[in-house]
Amino acid sequence: MKYQVGDEILVLHSNEEGRIIEIMNDKMVMIEVRGVKFPAYMDQIDFPYFKRFTEKKLFPQKAAPQKIYVDQIPKEKVVKNDSKEEEGVWLNIIPKFSLDDFNDEVVDSLKIFLSNRNRVSYNFIYDQAFGQESNFSIESTIAPFTDFYIHDISFAQVNDSPNFSIDFSLTEPHKKKADHFEAIVKIKPKQLFQKIEILKEDDKATISYPLFETYPDKEEDNHIAIDVLRNAGYKVYDVSKIKQNIQQARSVIDLHIEKIMDRHSHLSNAEILHFQLEEFEKWFELARLNNLPSMIIIHGVGKGKLKAEIHDLLKVKTGVKSFINQYSDFYGYGATEVFFAY
Repeated sequence: MKYQVGDEILVLHSNEEGRIIEIMNDKMVMIEVRGVKFPAYMDQIDFPYFKRFTEKKLFPQKAAPQKIYVDQIPKEKVVKNDSKEEEGVWLNIIPKFSLDDFNDEVVDSLKIFLSNRNRVSYNFIYDQAFGQESNFSIESTIAPFTDFYIHDISFAQVNDSPNFSIDFSLTEPHKKKADHFEAIVKIKPKQLFQKIEILKEDDKATISYPLFETYPDKEEDNHIAIDVLRNAGYKVYDVSKIKQNIQQARSVIDLHIEKIMDRHSHLSNAEILHFQLEEFEKWFELARLNNLPSMIIIHGVGKGKLKAEIHDLLKVKTGVKSFINQYSDFYGYGATEVFFAY
């Protein structure tokens, strides 16, 4: 391998020197520059010897551009650059491989990074947990087009199904953008193992989980001023006095069509059934709202279609304790009594 831990290197895009502190895999290393640690691909670094050689002025050299430090790079990247395509924000996992006693490649740990491929910076609160127990938390800011190393997870802990919660907010709030946005990633061990095998086969370094493409807009406020509704002709009631303004409940309702409407001869049987069930729903809800202990539904005998429909509805209605259809002196078998549970 070209590089070893401790080698001095040059970051090509910033012309800054540092050193290798960890070999992550055959494509990536962890480097440290001026106290800042971050991952880099091997084609992004080089040995600094040629740079040092030319700095001794053994060769004629033009005035060097102003030196840019690594900790200044994010600020430089904040400048909007339309040539860069936005690709969203990602949670990246980089497996760290080693060789076991049989010279087989195995995963020791997982390195966790946030990757911001948008043109704006974000504040974030990161929390990684196993089940309901938090394992690691951090609060920070990620600049545009940068990667942020967070922490390592032992590969053995993957069996505990790690989950990640990241709450984002804009570093420069915008009135049309959401105050915050939470993204959650839950990892199943079997799926991660499969991704690692695919990663090795494809000769790649990173497993990526999308968090969001663009920061979401603020939800529209659908609240309508009460005065607007009142001026439009709507009746507006005090919610604390709602029961004073709703129709009183009945303990007995008669669903015969002639009790519901005056003119019904033009209706088909299906249309009549529709209006009868609509009437039932209305009085059933009113009975529940007024906390009636029970109510009697008169459906008649006939062919039993309305009774069967009513009974099917009562079987799935919330708050129904029981119901019974038995002979009575008043209704014969043409009524069902419903008892409510509160």
